Amino acid sequence: MKKVKFEEALNRLEKIVKQFEENELGLEESLKLFEEGIKLSAICQDKLNEVSKKIEILTKFNEDGSLEKKTFEVSGEI
Repeated sequence: MKKVKFEEALNRLEKIVKQFEENELGLEESLKLFEEGIKLSAICQDKLNEVSKKIEILTKFNEDGSLEKKTFEVSGEI
């Protein structure tokens, strides 16, 4: 799958879910969309994991007046 932005992947995934909820898909189309959805879900999860590694939480001021930074870690599944 080409490089996709998080928002694009999420929007497409939401459209796929809606199609499943409408229950108007044949077996072959369902399988095709399911596979696409799994790939999109993995893209979203990878991007969320990547972002969570970059997020820093400012926790307090150090004695020298600088801000102490703590890396944000995601606990559990997103």
